[in-house]
Amino acid sequence: MADGSDIAASRIRLVLSALQERMGAQVSTVGSVREEHSHGEALDASRMPEAVVFAESTEDVSAVLTLCHEHRVPVVAFGAGTSVEGHVTPPEHAISLDLSRMTAIVQFNPEDLDCRVQAGLTRQGLNAQIRDSGLFFPVDPGGEATLGGMCATRASGTAAVRYGTIKENVLGLTVVLATGEVIRTGGRVRKSSTGYDLTSLFIGSEGTLGVITEVQLRLYGLPESVAAAVCQFETVDAAVRTAVEVIQYGIPVARVELADEMQMEACIRYSHLDELRALPTLFFEFAGGPGAVREQVEATEAIAAENGGLGFAWADTPEERSRLWKARHDAYWAARALEPGALVISTDCIVPISKLAGLIEGVREDIAASGMRAAMVGHVGDGNFHTLILAEDSAEGRRRILDLDRKIVGRALAMGGSCSGEHGVGLGKQEFLETEHGAGALGVMRALRQTMDPRGILNPGKLLPEGEVYRG
Repeated sequence: MADGSDIAASRIRLVLSALQERMGAQVSTVGSVREEHSHGEALDASRMPEAVVFAESTEDVSAVLTLCHEHRVPVVAFGAGTSVEGHVTPPEHAISLDLSRMTAIVQFNPEDLDCRVQAGLTRQGLNAQIRDSGLFFPVDPGGEATLGGMCATRASGTAAVRYGTIKENVLGLTVVLATGEVIRTGGRVRKSSTGYDLTSLFIGSEGTLGVITEVQLRLYGLPESVAAAVCQFETVDAAVRTAVEVIQYGIPVARVELADEMQMEACIRYSHLDELRALPTLFFEFAGGPGAVREQVEATEAIAAENGGLGFAWADTPEERSRLWKARHDAYWAARALEPGALVISTDCIVPISKLAGLIEGVREDIAASGMRAAMVGHVGDGNFHTLILAEDSAEGRRRILDLDRKIVGRALAMGGSCSGEHGVGLGKQEFLETEHGAGALGVMRALRQTMDPRGILNPGKLLPEGEVYRG
C-alpha cells in the first residue's frame, strides 16, 4: 500500500503534466527557480516547491487552482518574496504560484482618484507609471513588495500615520477561490452598505482563503510641498515622547520614524549618514501646501525643543529625502551588517500610542537583561516598532532570541497591543494568536477557512495554529 508521501507525489505529477500541457514554459521545475521560491526574507524557514508556475492572468490562476483543488495539491501564492514571517515557504509536494508577471494597470481613473491593477505590480512600478498624472499611491512597506502581497499580509509602512495601511486604501479585489472560481469584491465607490465586507476578509488572509489577482486602489494627489528632517535626542524616552505628543496634538505629519542609538550606529555605517551621530533619532516628513507644511514644522519643532531635541537637520532636495528614507528602509540590512554572520530576528509589536513609551522602556530593560545586542526602529506615529535582535547563528542563539521575542510580545499583549503591526503571522507568530484573540475567535477563523478551502490546499500551515473549529 502506498504511503501518504507516495500518494502526494503521484497527485502532483498529474497536476504538473496537465499544467505543462496547458501553460508550457510558464511551468518551471528548474532547481534555481524552485530555490528562489523556497523562502521569503528574514525567517529562515525554507523548503523547495515541486514546481513554480508563473501566472500571467486571472484565468491562469483559476486553471492552476482548479487542478490543485481536484487533486488535493497545496498551492502557495508568491509575489516578490519579501515577506518576513515565512508566508511563502511551501509545504511538502506543493506548487509555488508566482504572480510577479501580472503587472498591468487594468484601469486608471484619475478623475475619481482610483485605479485597478494586477496583483504582481509593485507600489514603485505603479507610481512610476502614473507620476505624470499628479497622483500617487502612498502605502510604503519599504521593499519591492507586490500590491497583491501587500493585500495578503495587510501591509503598512512609514506613511501609515498619514494615509493609513493597505486595508484603508483598497476598494475592491478580484480573488480566485480554492476551487478555481473567480469572484469580485467591493467596487469603485468610497462607501457601500450592501452585504458582507468580503474585501476586508481577504485583506490579511495570507493566501489562505483565496489568491488575489487584481486590486482596486485609492490614489492621492501628489503634495504641493514636501519637507523632511531628522531630529536627534539624548534619550530614547525623549524621542518617543516627542513622537507621541506630535500625534496627540493632531499635527498631520506624513511620516515619523524612530531609530535608537544602536540602529543609528548601524545606519551611519551602512548608509553613510556621516552628518548624524549615534543618538536616538526621529525621522520626519511633512507634506501639503507650503503654508500648511510651515505650520506643521513649527509646531513639531516646538514640541521637540520642549523634550530636549538637538535641532532639526533638513533634507532640502528630493534626492536628499530619498537618501534619508532609503537609509530608514535599509535598517534591517544595516543591523545585519553590524555583526556579519549573526542571526537577526525582527519583532513587530504595536500598542496604543499612549502605551508606547512604557513598552519601549520595558523592552530596553529586557534587552539589557538578556545580554544580547538589539536595535530598535519603528513607525512610532502609530505605535508600531521593531526590535532587531542579534545573536550567534546557532541553536542556542536562536533559543535566546526567541525567548527575548516572547518577552517583548508578552509585554505588548498585556498593554492591549498586538504581536504584529504589519509583518503578519505566517509561520512565525502563530503561538501568540490565542492570547491575542481568544480561543473562540480563532475557532470562527478556522471555520471560515474550512468553508472557503475545504481541502486545505491554500497555503496550508500558515496564519492559524491548529485547534478547534467553531461549530455553532
